[in-house]
Amino acid sequence: MTEGFIHCSDAHQVVWVANQRFRDRQDLVLLQIDPTRLKVEVRYENLEGGEQQFPHVYGPIPVAAVVQVMPFRPGADGTFSGPIEK
Repeated sequence: MTEGFIHCSDAHQVVWVANQRFRDRQDLVLLQIDPTRLKVEVRYENLEGGEQQFPHVYGPIPVAAVVQVMPFRPGADGTFSGPIEK
């Protein structure tokens, strides 16, 4: 946490972020986090401009807050697709 928070995404943002930042990566997993199990602040912010607000977790994410771990691999062209539900 060199920035003081952990970057996260809501379900509807995951594919877009993956294609912007992680295209062709074969080693990703998605962690579904239950925010009610966090004991730290979550702020919706946009620190890079644009219109979307992203959840930033200001502190550690305990294992108990992770309710699902899913492999997340791109297609043959290196891009990610959805839908990611929720």
